[in-house]
Amino acid sequence: MNVLRPTLLTLALCLSQAVPASDLPALGDASSAIVSPEQEHQLGRAWLSVLRGQVSQLSDPLLKDFLETSVYRLAETSQLQDRRLEFVLLNSSQLNAFAAPGGIIGVNGGLFLHAQTEAEFASVLAHELAHLSQRHFARGLEAQQRMQLPMMAALLAGVIAAAAGAGDAGIAAIASTQAAAIQSQRSFSRQNEQEADRIGLVNMRNAGYDPRGMPNMFERLMRQYRYDAKPPEFLLTHPVSESRIADTRNRAEQSANGGKQDSLAYQLMRARAQLQFESTAGLSTKRFRAQLEENPQMDAARYGLALSLSRTGQLEEARQTLQSLLNKAPDDIAYNLALIEIDATANRLDAAQQRLTRLLALYPNNYPLLQEQSELFLKQGQPRQAEAVLDQLLKTRHKDPDVWYQVSEVRGLAGNIVGLHQARAEFFALVGDYDQALEQLDYAKRRVSNNFPLTARIDARQSDLRNEQRLLKEMLR
Repeated sequence: MNVLRPTLLTLALCLSQAVPASDLPALGDASSAIVSPEQEHQLGRAWLSVLRGQVSQLSDPLLKDFLETSVYRLAETSQLQDRRLEFVLLNSSQLNAFAAPGGIIGVNGGLFLHAQTEAEFASVLAHELAHLSQRHFARGLEAQQRMQLPMMAALLAGVIAAAAGAGDAGIAAIASTQAAAIQSQRSFSRQNEQEADRIGLVNMRNAGYDPRGMPNMFERLMRQYRYDAKPPEFLLTHPVSESRIADTRNRAEQSANGGKQDSLAYQLMRARAQLQFESTAGLSTKRFRAQLEENPQMDAARYGLALSLSRTGQLEEARQTLQSLLNKAPDDIAYNLALIEIDATANRLDAAQQRLTRLLALYPNNYPLLQEQSELFLKQGQPRQAEAVLDQLLKTRHKDPDVWYQVSEVRGLAGNIVGLHQARAEFFALVGDYDQALEQLDYAKRRVSNNFPLTARIDARQSDLRNEQRLLKEMLR
């Protein structure tokens, strides 16, 4: 998969001038006159739907939940006013992260691989949140007032083309929309990157992280890729220089307050991500064993070993490996989910269900647990119960295409064919395929015949989707 190049905010930032860190844009400022916060929100969602339809994503609930929880933790202490956030976790081992107007946060799975501590991971997220809080995209247009919403959409369309693999064609589309501003791109981009660094550092400290995670990551990446002809995308769109490192190091040292540097929870997610991108589970097994030989107390390596053993069919050894972890942390969600999956694979469904029931009593609305419960109900031959669990999950994740996809499958197994078509419609809408979404609702209407209230609801949803489709075409044409 081609990673997003260049990232969306880089395109916007190259047209923007720096603003004071404390000068948050108001609804009546010049940038809002060009593009309002609500327009940014709509455009960001339109762009996200197209991106989702063209770029592969990771559907791992634990990784998604960790990313989202981390961003929300930072958002609580950030200057971000509109916190209607949405996330996309891309299936790429490359290092990259980006923010899009309207509260879109995108991260490559490779960020878990490259950020060696949770503070480093949080530093990237805090930086991207700072771009959003300062509305750098809209302020970039303020610096070039001749650019209106169609020009913004042209930039976004070029990004999508590049992300989806159009390569040079996508880059050409981008270049054609911003040729008049090329001379000022680099200086304006540096100014905004510096501002995002400074605001991100303050946000990290306020959220309880050690702000030194930011310069630590910059320094390591600079050493690692100093002589590479093709550095990772993140360094192309977030250039690291000695002066930038020195500035962030100085500010981090001044504001360091003993915040969190790392956590076992983050290292467990790194182990999951490493396994995700390893060429074979057997290689992961060897690597995690070697780590444990070097450091027998390394619980993240023990967890990774259990996962890799499970995936290679060595279920008993995987269970024993996990048990030593559960003895220390019996209520840990990641450990318990791994054992539940092992028991389910071994057809020990009663044991898996008992464990999951206990966990849901402790964490009743946990996304990964509810996802696992629906899958376990299916293995037990109870599709209606699985559908009920997913309906509960939709109350908090109604914009998640992964959930809607599973809902459609479960409704089909439960014999709810009308609901199946409705769920497919929502899935296709979220990935930008409105023609398929409308067609699925047509299929649903054919099956309801004399149920006039349901027919009216489907008609209303079709009307909403047609309006969304029209707006999307207007934005991206």
